[in-house]
Amino acid sequence: PLSPAVRNFTLNFTITNLQFTADLAMPNSKKFKSTEKVMYHYIDPLLQKSSIGPYFTGCKVVRFRSGRDRDDTGVDAICSYKSNNSLSSFDREKIYDELSTMTNGVTKLGHYSLKKNSLYVNG
Repeated sequence: PLSPAVRNFTLNFTITNLQFTADLAMPNSKKFKSTEKVMYHYIDPLLQKSSIGPYFTGCKVVRFRSGRDRDDTGVDAICSYKSNNSLSSFDREKIYDELSTMTNGVTKLGHYSLKKNSLYVNG
């Protein structure tokens, strides 16, 4: 049998109560590293509870970016899952719906507030 292939998808959202600062843009800064750990604490459990949960292998925050408002910070992550015959195909709409529900209509991620309609899942 073929071993499962690792597939990636992107996850993007905007946090309205995390002010963007220059050190968040630097992947080696303390601020980036500590904020990245907090993101994993919130994102990974959500995806583990989703329909791809059994196949989910983790996310990597690749960038924090300045939002349109001064207090907004965009989060860009690449997430991975193992694809095999029992997982017919990645359904980004289904994952989006599940994440939307788990984040209270794309408004809450733990103690963070999310900008409504800022969640994007791209397979």
